[in-house]
Amino acid sequence: MTYTDIQYEVRDSAVRVTINRPEVYNAFRPETVEELLHAFERANDESSVNALVLAGAGEKAFCTGGDQKAHHRDDGKYSSRGLTGMRMEELQTALRDLRKVSIARVQGFAIGGGHVLASMCDLTIASDKGVFGQVGPRVGSVDPGWGTAYLARHIGEKRAREMWFLCRRYSAAQAYEMGLVNKVVPSDQLDAEIDQWCLEIDAMSPTALLMAKRSFNADTENIRSINLLGTLSLKQYFQSEEAKEGVHAFNEKRKPDFKKYVT
Repeated sequence: MTYTDIQYEVRDSAVRVTINRPEVYNAFRPETVEELLHAFERANDESSVNALVLAGAGEKAFCTGGDQKAHHRDDGKYSSRGLTGMRMEELQTALRDLRKVSIARVQGFAIGGGHVLASMCDLTIASDKGVFGQVGPRVGSVDPGWGTAYLARHIGEKRAREMWFLCRRYSAAQAYEMGLVNKVVPSDQLDAEIDQWCLEIDAMSPTALLMAKRSFNADTENIRSINLLGTLSLKQYFQSEEAKEGVHAFNEKRKPDFKKYVT
């Protein structure tokens, strides 16, 4: 595969996968998801290193979730989302089942679906300029599974509900206190810190690391079914006028009026 939306390289004791769409804060579109799926599969076959660093290009964002403009087609209608659009459930599964220790490199915004990807990585290292948060209900969306139930395993039910119900933003320091981040460092030290973590991980037994990762995953495996059932419901919801209002409002830079669609 020839990549247009991501970059893939193996260096400094890790596979480096970078979402390369800085002009839209590294928001992903269907093409991005397909390339990430290919990159994760490719990384699984890379036996020379034990870690994978997931990053976003530029200084402003790790990833800000789905590109809302990608939901429009040339005929003015909406492209499909959910199970029939971007293969997010497959991407999340691929990230969770990755045969490498995954590290999220968060140098800026990790918002919405990007925040879910960061929280699903085994480890997260952030710059002091990192910003975390959810945005789904604000734009007529939600991540019912890994983005909700799994998030609660990290930060507890009360904090997870707060994050989804209020859609506030949290600093890297706040994210660290909540348990979302393993370490926060000054922005100019971020790459050096990640390199050190990768170097230490690379000295470990690959098989032992994989066994440890599978053991951790086994404790939350039920969330995979929650995610599948939730995504099936999400597919139906995305076809509603209420959900479309969120996309319309975002692209038109106005406040959405969801309540007019509630019966």
